[in-house]
Amino acid sequence: MALTSRKRAFIAALREGASNRDAAVAAGYSERTASAAGSRLVKDKDVAAELMKLRALGLMPPDVKGDVKPDVKARPAAKAAKDAEPGPEGAPESEEQAEPEPAGFDLAQALLHRDPKDFLLSVMNDMGTEAKLRVDAAKALMPFVHPRKGESGKKDQAQANADKAATGKFGTRRGPLQSVK
Repeated sequence: MALTSRKRAFIAALREGASNRDAAVAAGYSERTASAAGSRLVKDKDVAAELMKLRALGLMPPDVKGDVKPDVKARPAAKAAKDAEPGPEGAPESEEQAEPEPAGFDLAQALLHRDPKDFLLSVMNDMGTEAKLRVDAAKALMPFVHPRKGESGKKDQAQANADKAATGKFGTRRGPLQSVK
């Protein structure tokens, strides 16, 4: 399964230095179940892969639990806005640690296609997009390529059954030969 919004929020909180429990609360899990949810999320294969990737890129310290920040749990909007305006000496540091843009929907690619079926085909076959997005495109494309068996109407089914019955041993015979005068 791909990274959900909760998993992304959990990873973002871990990047800020929260513990597993605090990161789970920041991701929207209940206070009561946050400890178990944090433990479960760290063991999740998608989250673990993303954390390994971030550690390899140097965007996340190898030992997060060493310097836990207590304000990650409940960050007010005013403090978030204040953090967004770093001083002149903080500007190069924020550019280096900019969050990589996740692979996903590309508007420029969408505008290239006039037919939705062609767009879905290109999204499904594009290896650069997220796997969940590719699967969703394949699901949406399925009715175009393989229609369901029961999608034909009653009259169509009756005609198909009549055509099927008209063949074989008990089918209708040819009419008499017509002589032309």
